Amino acid sequence: MTHLELRERFLEFWKSKNHVVIPSSNIIPENDPTTLFTGSGMQPMMPYLLGATHPLGTRLVDIQKCFRGQDIEEVGDNRHDSFFEMMGNWSLGDYFKKEQCAWYWEFLTEVLKLSKEEKET
Repeated sequence: MTHLELRERFLEFWKSKNHVVIPSSNIIPENDPTTLFTGSGMQPMMPYLLGATHPLGTRLVDIQKCFRGQDIEEVGDNRHDSFFEMMGNWSLGDYFKKEQCAWYWEFLTEVLKLSKEEKET
C-alpha cells in the first residue's frame, strides 16, 4: 500500500463514521501569536476542543501538516522528523474513548487487514 492509498483509506473510513473531511490548516498558524509553526495535529483544533462550535459539525477528520524545530539536531534518526503530517479524527463532544477505540480497531483489522493476534518480536 502506498502512502496515498493509506491516506485515502483513513479519510474514507472516518467519512463512513459520519465525519466531515476538513482541509489541513496552514503550517504557519493564523491568529496564534504563541508559535511560529503548526507543531501538532490538534493545534488548529484547539478553539473547538475548548468549546467553540466548528462550522462543519462535531465529527471531523483531517491530515494536518506539521513542523517541529525544537529538536532539529535530532532529525534523521528513527524518532525525529521536522516536517510530517498527522492523521486525526475529532469528536467535539459527540463520542469518546469507547467508540474511538472500537473504530480504530476496526480500521486496523478490517480496513488495513492487520492481524488481530499479538505477535512476539
